[in-house]
This record gives sequence, C-alpha cells and structure tokens, in this order.
Amino acid sequence: MENPMTAIEMTGTVDENHQLQLDGILPFAGPKRVRVIVLSPLTEIADELSDVEWLKASLNNPAFEYLRDPEEDIYTIKDGKPFYEV
Repeated sequence: MENPMTAIEMTGTVDENHQLQLDGILPFAGPKRVRVIVLSPLTEIADELSDVEWLKASLNNPAFEYLRDPEEDIYTIKDGKPFYEV
C-alpha cells in the first residue's frame, strides 16, 4: 500500500541546466522523496500573457458564456465606490 500524499502548488523556473528552481520554500524539511508534476506552457510565447491577451481569451471562452445572459447583469455604475490605486 502506498503512503497517502498531499499536493502543494508552487511556481518556479527551469534554468539553463534543466534544473527546477522554486520561487518559494517548501512547507516541510528534507531530505525527503517527493513526486513532482510540472505544468509547462505549450509554446514559449505563452510564458507571459498581457492583460489584454487574458481578456481576449476570456471573451472567447465558452466557460464564460453565461455572463452574456441579461439575468447576470445585476450591477449598475451606481453600485459600489470607485477604487483608486495609490
């Protein structure tokens, strides 16, 4: 029987020597054997998408189609207060 495992999500960078460098510290001490799953963009261009590219992608994504429903349009310009970043 295998030992139960937990998942920890972190970001990192693969360097020129094909070594993974994590952006943070793991929440446990080693040495300890771990299993690693690496999720990587399909293309190098996808490394960093601009805000405009993210917005365009969300506009064309069918997962957000329900937002086009008039019943979802529940807020007006008078709701809330303006937010000004300092």
